[in-house]
Amino acid sequence: MPSRKYAWEEMTDEQLLRQRLSSLRVQVKGTWLEDCAGTLNEELEARGIRLRPHVWISSEWFSPADVPGIAIPFYLAHPRLMKLEKKMMLEVEGGTWSECMAILRHEAGHAVQHAYQLQRRRRWQQLFGPSSKHYPLYYRPNPASRHYVQHLRRWYAQSHPDEDFAETFAVWLRPRSNWRTRYAGWPALKKLEYVDELMGEIAGVRPPITKRDRVDPLSSLGQTIGEHYQKKQAFYAFEPPKTYDRDLLRLFSSDQRHRRAQPAAAFIRRHRAQIRQLVARWTGENQLTLDAVLDDMISRCRELDLRAPGSERKLVINFTILLTAKTMHALFGPSRRKWIAL
Repeated sequence: MPSRKYAWEEMTDEQLLRQRLSSLRVQVKGTWLEDCAGTLNEELEARGIRLRPHVWISSEWFSPADVPGIAIPFYLAHPRLMKLEKKMMLEVEGGTWSECMAILRHEAGHAVQHAYQLQRRRRWQQLFGPSSKHYPLYYRPNPASRHYVQHLRRWYAQSHPDEDFAETFAVWLRPRSNWRTRYAGWPALKKLEYVDELMGEIAGVRPPITKRDRVDPLSSLGQTIGEHYQKKQAFYAFEPPKTYDRDLLRLFSSDQRHRRAQPAAAFIRRHRAQIRQLVARWTGENQLTLDAVLDDMISRCRELDLRAPGSERKLVINFTILLTAKTMHALFGPSRRKWIAL
């Protein structure tokens, strides 16, 4: 991480949230992100792809439609900003080497598509669909589908043809991914084989589009960090269903015989981070949304004066199952809500 000292490093969270994004002045150069970008270029070179996507700091991850480059969110450029991201969003997307590389490979797929205008090819359109398709604000994935690869969370390949290609490219590019065996028998294998064939075709070919523009660089963003997170949190806002009582009463107890047992609300509070992270990992749900559900459950436990008797380990397992079941029902049940397409 950078050794340079910034004035905002010693600020409190409240003070930092009042700073404008443009005032942060963080860069890719000199950070671990530079090493990640270098590794990505090595992977592209090993495959014979001449494109070297340029990277810059912005507010979020993205690759512009007409620029074969990659924007990286500001919080990854400094540990103080990663700490704030963790507090505000409960997770740091791309905050580890493996997660960062997974997202970079995905964004590199977009960059390669843009640089070589791959979406114009008839076979590309037959396999992935029209790139001109309206980009959705929300989408509803089918977790059981084998027509798409599984790379990033939330079955992201199902959100749009461009994302389908980027996810397929990322699986193909990752060293030692063993995709032929992993996806044997899946319809998605045809897409991977096409990407393998297509990348062999463009290997060594100079990309027609080589723009080096930086779209929405951090220096141009005038909103405060607080405004950025206010908008980001609102994006994941979710009104949890008020249907927990019967399930909570099955798991915990309102019997006076257990009045000396620990309060169920205290039990959930103590284990919430562990359970939230586990459920988010296996369902793909955002931790901020799960936290809202947990807040609601804690409130109902207090109102019902529920206790948590018995084995702590067993209760943790059963409560994790309960939260997972409620999450999956909310996502894929008859009244399921849609996934946010980022």
